[in-house]
Amino acid sequence: MKNLYSTRIGIIGLGYVGLPLAIEFAKKYKTIGYDINSNRVNELKDNIDSTNEVENHEIKSNQISDLKSFIAIKNGFFITSSEKDLEECNFYIVTVPTPVNSENKPDISLLKNASKLVANFLKKGDIVVYESTVYPGATEEDCVPILSKISGLVFNKDFFVGYSPERINPGDKLRTVSKILKITSASTNKSADFINEIYSSIIDAGTYKASSIKVAEAAKVIENTQRDINIAFINELAKIFNLLEIDTNEVLDAASTKWNFLDFRPGLVGGHCIGVDPFYLAQKAIQAGYNPRMILAGRKINDSMSHYVSSKVIKIMSKRNIVTERADVLILGLTFKENCPDTRNSKIFDMIFSLKKSSVNVFVYDPYIDDFNKFDFKILHKHELDKMKFDSVILAVGHNEFIRLDYDKILKNNNSFIFDIKNFVDSKFKNLYKL
Repeated sequence: MKNLYSTRIGIIGLGYVGLPLAIEFAKKYKTIGYDINSNRVNELKDNIDSTNEVENHEIKSNQISDLKSFIAIKNGFFITSSEKDLEECNFYIVTVPTPVNSENKPDISLLKNASKLVANFLKKGDIVVYESTVYPGATEEDCVPILSKISGLVFNKDFFVGYSPERINPGDKLRTVSKILKITSASTNKSADFINEIYSSIIDAGTYKASSIKVAEAAKVIENTQRDINIAFINELAKIFNLLEIDTNEVLDAASTKWNFLDFRPGLVGGHCIGVDPFYLAQKAIQAGYNPRMILAGRKINDSMSHYVSSKVIKIMSKRNIVTERADVLILGLTFKENCPDTRNSKIFDMIFSLKKSSVNVFVYDPYIDDFNKFDFKILHKHELDKMKFDSVILAVGHNEFIRLDYDKILKNNNSFIFDIKNFVDSKFKNLYKL
């Protein structure tokens, strides 16, 4: 195990998690950022981050252009798509995605591939830290055997592993990586102290050293599972109160006056965290012989909301004498959450599919989307939006830009209406429906 000042960090994966982390480490340590996607590497070398998580000037001010210069300097960020460059490192951090497959089963193939990659360069005394969300036990049961087999090194004698779950909140410019408390853990007490010291040197919010890797893994996976279940409860309430003709948000506003009421709001639950992580915990529970009924029920409710919204919109059209086959529907927002360009596992796609089954003409406007030919539905430019009018507008994602829209100008007539999922539009607006 190396000392703090001789640490050379290699970060595997330069997405929403890896890049902000790499930038922070580069301010104090020699840091190599590796990504298999050459297009992503090239844009970063040009000091551009398409995820909008890191300011371009931060990349430029920390970036080292070539490996020779990197070796000579005290700290800085070298970006590469060449595996061989990772042999310069002795402290590896894996930040690759951990999705689910079509059957909602955990898919850790990228995690295993990253472990194989690191294993090729693993040396005595090296440390490997995983940040990807996994089920409890994945680091030691799935990743360590790969590291040992390929490297030929002995676990906890020749090399050590840790787990420090990512807590990045995409689109959040206030709670950035250094301002979010970090959980750390490791396979031995000594390596745990060292890993905690490394992270403590860049995390202003501080660290929490978990007693074991499994505890840290479990802590991460329940963070998003808890949120998923809470939102599912509120979504179910929204369905009930709609049947009772009660405004759900008014109910929640009233209930929130009690000091210990948790103020969750109804909505779509997508993305690569909240909509995925519960399945990791559920799968592990099932393997252990327990049926996680509440976790899976929450997932079922939340996954149903896209269809629920589209069916509500169709029913409102019928009541307002709007012919669905000729109706023009605008969806505001395509990303999985507000103020970020990430469309992974966005539930808006399910809503579009459901609306199209009813033969409506679907249009989408999202200021964070710049690839207008990527999808099989119409993505509007801002200048196109300004010239069009719609029978229905669904406010699906809470981008800040949508607060300033003049909704009167984009509705066709007095029968046209807004369906506000995000509770953005003033309640006094006529022809307004809410989730």
